[in-house]
Formats: sequence, structure tokens, C-alpha cells
Amino acid sequence: MDRYHQTQQLLERLESVMREAGIWESKSPGAAALASTEPFAIDTLSCSQWLQWIFIPRMKQLVAQKAALPAQFEISPYVEEAMKDQQGNMAVLAVTRELDHLFRAK
Repeated sequence: MDRYHQTQQLLERLESVMREAGIWESKSPGAAALASTEPFAIDTLSCSQWLQWIFIPRMKQLVAQKAALPAQFEISPYVEEAMKDQQGNMAVLAVTRELDHLFRAK
């Protein structure tokens, strides 16, 4: 299985665990919140919002275009800290750790 297919599967699983945890939102944050230039949009979005509205769509776009995927990638430390008290955090963290591992692999 190639990295694009693996990435797509992990993104689908991430969405699924977020839905199961009840942290998948039906309404998008405003355009200003999505336009943040801070890492992880930390100034305007929660971690789960960043995953849903920025990370997952951008990664899906890279996969669809067969564009270069990230290298030396690691989001789990942020997810672990930002979601430590949030419902579903362990399931989300398990998937982000798999993504981190995939993008660290040579």
C-alpha cells in the first residue's frame, strides 16, 4: 500500500473517531478563524477544529493531487497537550501518532 493510500485511510479514521467522540462539528468556523497564520491556528481554533477544518482538508487535497506529502511531520505532541481534557482524546491521539509515524518513515 502506498503512502497516499495509507494517508487517506488514516484521515478517514481520524474523522471517524472524531465523529464517534462527538467533536466533529457541523458548522464551519468563520473565515477569519480559518485564515489564522499561527501554527495549528492556535489563536482562533481549538485543536479539534484545526484537525477538522484545516488539517484533514489540506491533507486530503495533497493525497488527491498526489502532491508531495509532509516529511519530518509530527502533530501528536500538540494534539496530546491541546486535547488532554477533551472527550475522545486518546482515540484521536492514536490516529495522529500513526500519521506522525507514517511521515517520519523513510
